[in-house]
Amino acid sequence: MEQTGTPLLLPLQENERIESLDVMRGIVLCGILLMNINAYGLAEAYIDPTISGGFTGLNKYTWIMTNLLFEGTMRGLFSLLFGVGMFIFLDRLEKKGAGIKAADIFFRRLLWLLVFGIIHGYLFLWPGEILFDYAIMGFLVYSFRHTAPKKLFIMAVLLFTIGGVWNFFEYRHAAKLTEDLITIESFKSENKELTKELEGAQKEWEKIQEKRSPEFIQESNETSRKGYLEVLAFRAPVNMDFEMYMFYRYNAWDILSMMLVGIGLFKLHVLSAQKSYRLYWAMVLGGYGIGLSVNYFELKNILDANFSYLSFAESNVTYDLGRLTVSMGHVGLIMLFCKSQAFIWLKKSIAAVGKMALTNYFMHSVICIFVFTGVGFGLFGKLQRYELLYVVFGTWIFQLILSPIWLKYYEYGPLEWIWRNLSYQKVYPFRKSNPS
Repeated sequence: MEQTGTPLLLPLQENERIESLDVMRGIVLCGILLMNINAYGLAEAYIDPTISGGFTGLNKYTWIMTNLLFEGTMRGLFSLLFGVGMFIFLDRLEKKGAGIKAADIFFRRLLWLLVFGIIHGYLFLWPGEILFDYAIMGFLVYSFRHTAPKKLFIMAVLLFTIGGVWNFFEYRHAAKLTEDLITIESFKSENKELTKELEGAQKEWEKIQEKRSPEFIQESNETSRKGYLEVLAFRAPVNMDFEMYMFYRYNAWDILSMMLVGIGLFKLHVLSAQKSYRLYWAMVLGGYGIGLSVNYFELKNILDANFSYLSFAESNVTYDLGRLTVSMGHVGLIMLFCKSQAFIWLKKSIAAVGKMALTNYFMHSVICIFVFTGVGFGLFGKLQRYELLYVVFGTWIFQLILSPIWLKYYEYGPLEWIWRNLSYQKVYPFRKSNPS
């Protein structure tokens, strides 16, 4: 029982939810599986389609369309929504007079998200785990909760710029490495002894090629089709390397930047579908006009260079410009969808998926464990890139049907309920007393 004068601090109630954010979260959750499925079902094929999964015919067009429209944008919008969610969570508590308790609950919430991320990455066998990174970057969001939108956008642009500059220098390094490889071939043909610099370049290239070799792909395929413990042992060091590299190399300009953009847009009421049709159409036309043009030229360069190592490095220089602007185009289109009166039934189903985003995100891994590992069908490496879309579409349909049915009888998704209980240190009702 609350003491007199102490504010009643409760999780977000149904009547406090913003439908457009739930719809957007549901769409983004579905969209992110379009990209993640490549890592779930194929070895080392997330970026380069020539390594596994096929890169001709339907596989080629699948790679082009997903990279043109979804690569980086779904992850970006996921980050954007997380920043918004954390801001709303804090703002709501502070407006209820929670004081220092708001920070207490906020940081405890992030701490448990970090734990969820570790569990998801290792026990659920997902090598692209991002909840851990969201928790770390989320700790920084607290400092920006009262920052004006203009300053948030400036800081986000600064972060994007730092990431872009880093990408540029990596491209320069890739160009130098490519030149060194040509020189190495020339030295070998003339039986000349390699210099120490060229020996270093050769070793670097051999290390890059290790995970592209047919032997490594075969080992990955065979191991990933084994039982749970074998797959866990194989992927654990992969997960650790991924988290360490991604944290220091990308998180600030990949994740925190989009969190700040999200908070800024929310403060300007853009994400609540309250702005005019004109603004959202401007976001669609401007975002897609710039972003799809950038992405098209990146992909054209990669295709013209026959998927060369250097072409991928060069495309990364403008990567953030493309993904940011396409993401804004997506935001505009989703808000137009939310403002329209069409497909009300679909909107409700998508919103239900969004309300259970954490549960459904974990469910992606559960489904893929059964589809791709020896726990179930053992199809890892057996499906072509375009065939992976069957798993994606099947998962979408399943979650669009199951989520609204679940929320008819329960207040939250299972993991959302656990997360709230852990955050507030109190057990809340799970089953609805009067199902609608």
